[in-house]
Amino acid sequence: MVNRSNTEQADLVARLDALTERVTALEAAAAEKPPQGAPAENETGDELFWALTGLKERHGVGTLLYTGAVELAPGHPVEWQLAADARDLLDEDWAPFADGLVALGHPVRLSLLREVLRGTSTAAELGAMEGMGTSGQVYHHLRQLVAAGWLRTVGRGHYQVPVQRVVPLLVILFAARP
Repeated sequence: MVNRSNTEQADLVARLDALTERVTALEAAAAEKPPQGAPAENETGDELFWALTGLKERHGVGTLLYTGAVELAPGHPVEWQLAADARDLLDEDWAPFADGLVALGHPVRLSLLREVLRGTSTAAELGAMEGMGTSGQVYHHLRQLVAAGWLRTVGRGHYQVPVQRVVPLLVILFAARP
């Protein structure tokens, strides 16, 4: 048995008390902080990566997902979701994707798509808009968009973006945003 003086004992008790306070403070701080790898929260306490968390729980890591719900016209919602395995996409030949991406690579074609999504549906209305070019140029761009599947004809001179292309188009634009 170690025989300590009152001063030594008081010093040990003080050090033990200080250590207990530090451990208590560390435990409190750790309780406030999410565990490493846990989803972060925004200022309102909502989980920032709620969609990612759900995707990983359902499909694991390695899955890509895009989804969206928009209402382009009152009473006409468009909802879309598509998931793909990233490995499959990386192994796929990307050359067939070029035409669809090239069709989006012209400012006039992007403007045409935006206006069709906003409700302008006829070639005549689209051609009358500022900056679209001549009627021949407008028809050329419309044909390119139809051939790539970004537009479809729904009557003589009327166009619309196919429902299954609305959300993907908006996702591409969102991803390309500078």
